Amino acid sequence: MESEKIVEKEEKKKRSLLSICVLQGAVIVFTMGGVCSKLAGGSEFLSPRFILFYGGQILVLAVYALIWQQIIKRVDLSVAYVNRATAILWSMLWAAIIFGEAITWKNIIGVLLVVAGTIIVNGEAYE
Repeated sequence: MESEKIVEKEEKKKRSLLSICVLQGAVIVFTMGGVCSKLAGGSEFLSPRFILFYGGQILVLAVYALIWQQIIKRVDLSVAYVNRATAILWSMLWAAIIFGEAITWKNIIGVLLVVAGTIIVNGEAYE
């Protein structure tokens, strides 16, 4: 009986880790829409480059919407939305890596607070 509980608890941990990974993957997809948006915004209106990145943004958001619908079928909505808050982390990384924008100490502290809150909620949700 005790060994069954241990096995069940381990299985639940594996499912929760997979859920969090899928959630973060969805958030990464979502933030790539912002990258496309910024690239489109830096292009001349209705130029081929603008249309390419604007279309890319629409495509990314469509893919994200499909992934999100599947996630909220399987994960508590409160957990799913808390994980979306980590978009600030991914957006900050893309801003630095793709656009060469500076990351300040205030940015880092803010992201750490968001990530800490996400970890706390995820931990409570999967206990």
